[in-house]
Amino acid sequence: MKSQEPAGSQGIRLLRQLSLEGKRLFNMQDATTAAITENIPHNQLKKILSNLAKYRRVLRIHRGLYMSIGLIAEQNIAHPFAISTHLIQPSAISHWSALQHHGLTEQIPQIVTASTPSKVVTPSMREKNPQRSKKKHVWEIEGVHYEYINVQKKHFFGIEKIWLDEYFQISMTDKERTLLDIFIYPKMFGGMGEALGILENSLATVDTQKLINYAIQYDKKSLAKRLGWALEYFGVPAKQLEPLLKVPINYYCRLDSSAPATGSCDKRWMIQNNIIRVESK
Repeated sequence: MKSQEPAGSQGIRLLRQLSLEGKRLFNMQDATTAAITENIPHNQLKKILSNLAKYRRVLRIHRGLYMSIGLIAEQNIAHPFAISTHLIQPSAISHWSALQHHGLTEQIPQIVTASTPSKVVTPSMREKNPQRSKKKHVWEIEGVHYEYINVQKKHFFGIEKIWLDEYFQISMTDKERTLLDIFIYPKMFGGMGEALGILENSLATVDTQKLINYAIQYDKKSLAKRLGWALEYFGVPAKQLEPLLKVPINYYCRLDSSAPATGSCDKRWMIQNNIIRVESK
């Protein structure tokens, strides 16, 4: 016989109060505040949350982090971007997910990607299975995979606030920082050839000066030179590129660091153009 759900219980009152407060994703402090409003004894809170999870009224995402589900039919699940940025804090939606959100690619990412300066320990990292350790470590929640890219605190910039709906405002790398990331992590996007294609298709809709400023702020010589060479190749005026051109460097950088050191060398940018399809232009 199917167990009856705790309709009209303290748990439902708790969830309704959290919903009124816009807390579809909530932590223990949020639950405690809502419980006080509803005159629910604090010593019963953990048991109430356990019962709500049992009856699929809430989903325990992480220790002390819950998601309300099933209370309002049309709001069964929070947006994956909201889950991602609540799961690890601070964090910001980035890379493939941000690229798709900003309309810089038509590809639909199969995973939610975010950047964080915090240390991330996924459940799979705690497993002692040698075979599992060889695979990419991601969070899996309700069938959705979440990947976090660790960045240094000084590189955690270029972030804006995005409203997903009336409940959730999340952090996301802005269009220019997202473009910069394709030059920082070209392998993640299919290689430097793909990165150049994305840049070419995006230049009309981005703030080029902001992109250049971000590259200077990131403070990596090879990044500045690769980006500067690419921007000039796609027609950005040389005067605007002077800050990147002035970055001191005493060695040639391969345009694609994963490809062999072949091709012509550009002494102005100290770049070796080792991408055939670009050389033919």
